Amino acid sequence: MTAAPPARRPSGVREVIRYNWPLYTAGVLTAAGGWAAARHLPGPAAALARAGAATAAAHLLISTLATWCVYDRSELHTYDWLPALLPDGPGTHLVVSAGLDEVSRPIAARHPAAHQRVADLYDPALTTEGSIRRARRHVPPAPGTVPARPGELPAATDSLDTVFAVFAAHELRRPADRRALFAEVARALRPGGTLLLVEHLRDAANIAAYGPGAWHFLPRSVWLGHAAEAGLRPAAERRIAGLVAAVAFRSAEG
Repeated sequence: MTAAPPARRPSGVREVIRYNWPLYTAGVLTAAGGWAAARHLPGPAAALARAGAATAAAHLLISTLATWCVYDRSELHTYDWLPALLPDGPGTHLVVSAGLDEVSRPIAARHPAAHQRVADLYDPALTTEGSIRRARRHVPPAPGTVPARPGELPAATDSLDTVFAVFAAHELRRPADRRALFAEVARALRPGGTLLLVEHLRDAANIAAYGPGAWHFLPRSVWLGHAAEAGLRPAAERRIAGLVAAVAFRSAEG
């Protein structure tokens, strides 16, 4: 049994802005620059500059509000949605992170009798987003975390009841790395075991909320394809705050 590590406040809108401050700064500068430029431009050009500034400001406001709704106001961090997908609990499980682990602590607190291990896929060559580097400096890995690679998880074959991949798999930008991860998860899961994938999707709701930023997310079809290639089937799904999909993929029964 793994003892629950000390709790910490999970990331909310404040931390998201902190980790992604270059993007937010660019948005503020674009909006401010458009309004300032409009004062020195002739009529049609001024109207165009004001429209661009208003669009940038609206995007910042809408995306920040969406982030607040998901990370500060929803059930995301309480894991009250988990029993609907794992009614029997996580059992022996592996938490897969990609530089920022905010999953192992709350899962261990909810299920103190379950054996837990944490694998960190962070590698500057694979997880290239600057936001992950900043987040990792702010939130160090939990004690006992094991460095891993997409094709080499620290688990024996058929040894796990559950693998958690919460906002981690999309940080593997190369399809081959994601396929390797799904294949490794399928190898490590016991017959009937569960991969719990939690991700924003590149869909209409997230595009409306995050605009071009939603292209950092992956479409549902990509995740379904990776799962199918690894022999995992979607068994249950829960939508969180309308913008996050939690999907339970099951391995074949023995």
